[in-house]
Parts: sequence; structure tokens; C-alpha cells
Amino acid sequence: MLAVRIIGLMLLGGLCEIGGGYLVWRWMREGSSFLVGGAGLAILGLYGVVVTWQPLPFGRAYAAYGGVFVILSILWALALDGFRPDRWDWVGAMVIVAGVFLMVFGPRG
Repeated sequence: MLAVRIIGLMLLGGLCEIGGGYLVWRWMREGSSFLVGGAGLAILGLYGVVVTWQPLPFGRAYAAYGGVFVILSILWALALDGFRPDRWDWVGAMVIVAGVFLMVFGPRG
């Protein structure tokens, strides 16, 4: 059950960080309204709260989130921004996923 909580919080945190950043990007770079940017800033702030719910130690949680963000960023850009990852993007992403699982669930000695 702990693994489900950790993974769920990582996905929620990743969506907050990427979604909020995307909305700020749209506001600052693509001329969307301030309301879009304000929503993005609020969602980014929510990310800061979500990560505190993680049962992992601070350093491990933030390091592992970095890997989760890479994967979610590729999926977000694929779905919403027309980005077409090539096989090396996917291979790199899978290496990162393996690293995240080792960091979070690897045996501790």
C-alpha cells in the first residue's frame, strides 16, 4: 500500500508541476490571459504542498520526482503540444524510470 501512495503522490505532484508550468508558459510565451498564468502559479504552489505528503526523505523524494517529471513531460508534450518523441527519447525515459524505481524501492543496507 505504501508503494501505491508513493507512486500516486509522484504522479499528482508531477501533474501539478508540469500542468502549472505549462499554463505559465502559455501566459508568458504564447499570450494567454493573466488568469491562465495565475492558475498556473497556483497549481505550481499546490505542487509544493503535494510533495510534503510524500513519506520519502526530502532528498530522495525530490531526486525521484526529477525522473517522474521527465516521463510526464514527454507524455504531456505528446498529448498536448504535438511533440513526437523518437526512440532515443523513449529509451532515455525508460532508463530514467529504472533509476527512479531503484532510488525509491531499492534495497537499503
